[in-house]
Amino acid sequence: MNKLLLGISILIILSACDENKQIVGKNDAVNYIAQKEMTESTQQINNAPVTTDIDTEIIQARSVIRTFAGTLKGELQAGIKAGGPVTALEVCNTNAPQIATKVATESGIQVSRVSLKNRNPDNAPNVWQKAILEDFEIRNAAGADPTTLEFSEVVEHDGNKEFRFMKAIPTGGVCLACHGENLASDVQETITTLYPDDKATNFKLGDLRGSFVVTKTLH
Repeated sequence: MNKLLLGISILIILSACDENKQIVGKNDAVNYIAQKEMTESTQQINNAPVTTDIDTEIIQARSVIRTFAGTLKGELQAGIKAGGPVTALEVCNTNAPQIATKVATESGIQVSRVSLKNRNPDNAPNVWQKAILEDFEIRNAAGADPTTLEFSEVVEHDGNKEFRFMKAIPTGGVCLACHGENLASDVQETITTLYPDDKATNFKLGDLRGSFVVTKTLH
């Protein structure tokens, strides 16, 4: 029996591919999630733990996101109060990257935002992020509460263990002035000027606008 289990384990391990090769095309989310489940099953068969305990990392990731989102929201609200959505767009363009850098420096954790319909080209998702965003979309369409959509894992990356966390960003009412439909002409003009390749409009209340991303190298 032990030999049979060993043979099954080897076959499963050999069948697993590098994540960047597995996740392609329209089936990104399905492939990525399936690969993750296969990896977990292989580890369980080998009587190995699925991952290290990541509860502490998840709590810290949520805290970092709250700090980043709260600081940015405060500055956007100040911008809206000072000059309306146009000023808020300018604040977001200038201050969001600076806030992310400051939070990363203070916490030692990288935090960013990504979207399938990104405004800033720097916020375009990579392969694994795109897969999770697509999975969030599927779950949201199926009726999941968008405020609860999260993802976490620990993977081998560039010779180190990397903690990854994503939390969905639902579209709130205040977001629609700059991300909704039928934008004011001055808002649309500012978006075109600041973000000529913008994709982040025509959202409706409750749509998933993107996700926060936290990554951390574990030692």
